[in-house]
Amino acid sequence: MTQQPVRICILGGGFGGLYTALRLSQFPWEKPQRPEIILVDRQDRFVFLPLLYELLTGELQTWEIAPPFEELLANTGVRFTQATVAGIDIDNRRVQLENGPEFPYDRLVLALGGETPLDGVPGVADRAIPFHTLADAYRLEERVRILEESNAEKIRVAIVGGGYSGVELACKLAERLGERGRLRLIEQGNEILRTSSEFNRSAAQQALNDRNVWIDLETAVESIGSDTISLLYKGQVDTIPVDIVLWTVGTSSSPIVRSLPLKQNQRGQLTISPTLQVIDHPEIFALGDLADCHDATGQQVPNTAQSAYQQADYTAWNIWASLTERPLLPFRYQHLGEMMTLGTDNATLTGLGWQLDGPAAHLFRRLAYLYRLPTLDHQLKVGFNWIARPLLDLLSGK
Repeated sequence: MTQQPVRICILGGGFGGLYTALRLSQFPWEKPQRPEIILVDRQDRFVFLPLLYELLTGELQTWEIAPPFEELLANTGVRFTQATVAGIDIDNRRVQLENGPEFPYDRLVLALGGETPLDGVPGVADRAIPFHTLADAYRLEERVRILEESNAEKIRVAIVGGGYSGVELACKLAERLGERGRLRLIEQGNEILRTSSEFNRSAAQQALNDRNVWIDLETAVESIGSDTISLLYKGQVDTIPVDIVLWTVGTSSSPIVRSLPLKQNQRGQLTISPTLQVIDHPEIFALGDLADCHDATGQQVPNTAQSAYQQADYTAWNIWASLTERPLLPFRYQHLGEMMTLGTDNATLTGLGWQLDGPAAHLFRRLAYLYRLPTLDHQLKVGFNWIARPLLDLLSGK
């Protein structure tokens, strides 16, 4: 009787899941040991989230930042399944897919990412637009296009959340809408970019001022109507007209993860060891937004794309090590700095002793993200397009 290969099931195709799958496919597996690697995601494309904003201004195209999984995984031996996870039986080590089969696993990687919570404030779920997926970007693009083609003198946009996503969205939309735009950035705290450096805050503040974005600090959203937003500031509620509300506040784990009988923190994140294994279940690895992770030095690992990118390497190594009788490595997070887009041809970059803003930071950010695109083939295609596109525009007289 032929022995079945070990099955590694990776749930979620974001930075954590896809990069773990790609790294696992590159290890020198001996032929009898080579596992079956399955990547499951409900979408058919990987989305390079830090570049999602560039779709709004036409700087980048969908294929550049959201290549199909089938294309990225071609010739890797990784099998892609487009499906929604319906349940996980951790006792019997089985995954159930919606409208699909149930299959067993020997190693499980939980990389389902986070979701933007849309409950808690009346009107948010029905009327606000999050900005976390390709579908969100398409929805926003369609709404903006309709308003641009209308007779409206002003296009009024409220962006809730003064973190990275809110600031980046505000700058991109302000540039796109130009004189017609009336943008308002709403932050409950007393400053924007609370967790960032003073250099980034100052550059962001200047970029927002230059683009006439109004900033409401210490302001909460009471409710959202069909064409209004009600804001609470120092005990007084003010209701103002609005055409678009963007919601960039908070991240929560998926209901599937929260329902698992595993150790979790108050936010519903899974508590994991420095080797990225779930407590009491060494066959399950977790990374990215759904993981409450302290690294080998004891520092809390932030839930960012940068963290998930780094965790993927360790997750792949530790799975390989656990199947080939090698030592597992505790994760060591390296903070490589922060990059943030502040409109077309403008960005900030801090880290490794550098502080840049303006066009130089914009160029460095693009090159850094080009390097981090998931496969060499895709990097070459995108890089060539970035070089060729300006030349073609010049030749065509654009």
